[in-house]
Amino acid sequence: MTDIVLMFEVHQPYRLRRNLHSILLEKALSGRLELKDLEDIVFDNELNRLVIERAAHRCYVPATQIILENVKRYMDTSKEFKASFSISGVFIEQAEKWRPDVVDLFRKLAETGRIEFIEQTYYHSMAAFLPYYGFEELREQIREHRRIIEETIGFKPVSIENTEFTYNNDIACLFDSEGYKAVLTEGVDRVLGWRSPNYVYKAFGCNIRVLTRNYRLSDDVGFRFSDRKWDQYPLTADKYASWLASTPGDVIFIAVDYETFGEHHWPETGIHEFLRWLPGEVLKYGHLYFSTPGEVVERYPVRDVIDVPPWSSISWADERDLSAWLGNEIQREAYNALAAIRPFIKAVNKPEITRLWKLLTISDHVYYMATKFGSIGEVHSYFSPYKNANIAYGLFMEALGVLVEAVRREIEANRKSVLGRLVLPDNKAFHFTLPTGEHTGLVAHSIREFIEVIEKVPPESLLYHFNKGDIDAWLLNIFGLGDVVEELRRLRENIISYSELISTLKKLLLEIIE
Repeated sequence: MTDIVLMFEVHQPYRLRRNLHSILLEKALSGRLELKDLEDIVFDNELNRLVIERAAHRCYVPATQIILENVKRYMDTSKEFKASFSISGVFIEQAEKWRPDVVDLFRKLAETGRIEFIEQTYYHSMAAFLPYYGFEELREQIREHRRIIEETIGFKPVSIENTEFTYNNDIACLFDSEGYKAVLTEGVDRVLGWRSPNYVYKAFGCNIRVLTRNYRLSDDVGFRFSDRKWDQYPLTADKYASWLASTPGDVIFIAVDYETFGEHHWPETGIHEFLRWLPGEVLKYGHLYFSTPGEVVERYPVRDVIDVPPWSSISWADERDLSAWLGNEIQREAYNALAAIRPFIKAVNKPEITRLWKLLTISDHVYYMATKFGSIGEVHSYFSPYKNANIAYGLFMEALGVLVEAVRREIEANRKSVLGRLVLPDNKAFHFTLPTGEHTGLVAHSIREFIEVIEKVPPESLLYHFNKGDIDAWLLNIFGLGDVVEELRRLRENIISYSELISTLKKLLLEIIE
């Protein structure tokens, strides 16, 4: 007995507007520029709507209708047709705005009870790999995704994938701590070694089950289906079913972009007919069944452990690593710049600003900045709405600049409350050391935490930093508190007791944040 697990990845990004600066200035001149306007200024929603409507016509509606028909055709038989979908939150948003009939079809699929909806990040982001804030942001985005799937589709996910099947041990164990039964990722040869992707595995360091995609059989449909130069062209449903039937293993996990069915391979290629007839051809084989990820991890035993350390993270793209998104200098610079302003986004605490920042975490933005060649470069070019990586980078940094300016205005208008909420990453925090250089183990990530910590710091440590000017530098360079720094300099010119130093520091800083 072998179970076939089909998973369809459904995602469309919000693409950046090319002429955002001119529109921004026009809005400003007319006196109509408000925070709520920024999203429509930054993102090209005319293009985004066009893509959704075109893909709905070619793919989302006809393909989903075919799947729904097949589910109903085999429902309550001895061998049912089942499948799974992983749909990003930003896709659901756009579909609800511009093609609500697509969302209605997904709801109908959920109502059959034969379709599993997979968790992923709401913004289809590389949140897990943000410096300093990765897992904090990842948790936020999967919980946000969980809400929209439950509220919109009516399904509570039990299986999860990180964006684009990016994976390592730490990510898997975070998902385990969130209560998921299974995590889906790529069957990477260098990870599997001699092992087959067609079995259930367990994550290293925790108990979550791991399903690994059979990329060869998946890419036969996803990439090679309409390639007339392929030696197996044309690929028919009966031929593909025979390949599945002759493949050993407990579980054959096939995962492709949903846009495969009509958008990447146009309807004229026969891709819809392939999808229509595939279930019947597969179910002709007595040992083949369709199942969902949540079912197979309950049905089959764990065969081995999958060990992917964080420094060797994998994905289903390009060289099956992170290089599709973080492989060159401009990609890393863009993502680091995005991460750097996150504490200020949190401190400002404005929904419009927070949402704009999260929309900029969409992985497609940095994917378009890839500078690769050959067949991999062609794939990047196919998906990108821009001519080259430099344009993608420039537009992203322009959008980030608009966001930073909005944050700056909010800080100026609400400086005290922002300073009170600002929490810094470790590399910007104040680390207390002794005069010998030995670390005390005490760290202040915010002004409020600094006020609390100085009561616990050894006197020789606080005096060392105070006399050396370290506290001045931190307050000035990070928070811009020049007036407080002047007060501290005057303090150093007078002889005061240690208790007076602490009380004065606390008084000065409390006045700033309260």
